[in-house]
Amino acid sequence: MRSIGEMARDSGLGVSALRFYDRAGVLGPAWVDPASGYRWYAPEQLDEARLLARLRRAGMPLADIRLVLAGWSGEDADLVRGLLQAHLRRLEQGLAEARSEFSTIRELLDHRENPMTASPLTGTVHLSLPAPALAAALDAVRFAAGRDPELPMLGGVLFDIEGDALRVVATDRYRLAVARTDADGHAGSREQVVVPAPLVDAMRALLSGDESARFAVEGDRVTLEAGERQASGQRLAHDFPDYRRLVQLPPGRRVVVEVPALREALENGPVHVAEDREPGRSARDISVLTTVDDETVLVCGDGAPDEDTGTGTGNEDRDTGTGGLGYHVGVDRGFLLEALAAGDRDRLVLEFGPAPTAPLAIRRADDEGAFSLLMPVRLDD
Repeated sequence: MRSIGEMARDSGLGVSALRFYDRAGVLGPAWVDPASGYRWYAPEQLDEARLLARLRRAGMPLADIRLVLAGWSGEDADLVRGLLQAHLRRLEQGLAEARSEFSTIRELLDHRENPMTASPLTGTVHLSLPAPALAAALDAVRFAAGRDPELPMLGGVLFDIEGDALRVVATDRYRLAVARTDADGHAGSREQVVVPAPLVDAMRALLSGDESARFAVEGDRVTLEAGERQASGQRLAHDFPDYRRLVQLPPGRRVVVEVPALREALENGPVHVAEDREPGRSARDISVLTTVDDETVLVCGDGAPDEDTGTGTGNEDRDTGTGGLGYHVGVDRGFLLEALAAGDRDRLVLEFGPAPTAPLAIRRADDEGAFSLLMPVRLDD
């Protein structure tokens, strides 16, 4: 017999997913300990769990999965093949419809961008900035810059200049970071410049002293001067996403955390290995977080701090998440560790949204202008 943690490890399904499929009547444990409530699975259920994981990765609905598992256990090969073929036809039809919709969207986008070639970049900006503040702002966001060659507009840091403030922003779709610093010398309208990541790194290397730094944009050329040193290069000729829309989040539950303790819990605590569905992205270590009484953040095994996989108190309701617990949110462990390091404080605020699908915000208690967002990872697959 396998415990639920062993079954999760061997099958590729998460503990929270196994609980979900039990409640849904798709794959229940062979035996539940009446005293502890722990689930135990028979050896022959491992093949079914692995099959279930494959079907879910292929996007098959639960109603069909129930029939596939019933046919599999009953050796009804015709039923299983028929269900697989029907689902494949649905996927092919869905892909054809998606291609048609994407084609229409591209036509609309081309129409909006008419004329096809972008106008030359002619903006002019001259700023004076405190070097330590600019260095801190770049350190707070650089980790979130994108690396996907298919999305070159995300491969840098946005310098958003408005009035007497400079905001620097970076995102790779899975995380977003924003920081702010005061700026002098710009009296014109709002200007946005996307500086490529290698040039950002060269600029950051100049900011080692306490002197003022001078940031300039002349057409497509971006320059930073600090003392007698200078870094210069071309800006990215792409528009950056409207990050102001992305950071308009509903209020959530804020918990102040001791960063060293949370980092230790993340580095030494349980993780769930999740295969990413996007091409080119490898499997990721997912940490599952929850809150207790709005005062404590727990790093759970895989969706609940109980049985043999969690680090919680053991007093919470196993299936409903009651007993003072918030919901469970999964995040990329490496991303969260980087966000904590970029926060550069011994104490930070984690803000959980109103639902597990909302981004997790990492904020500085003493600086509302610097924060990062992490997109959650689904825990039911």
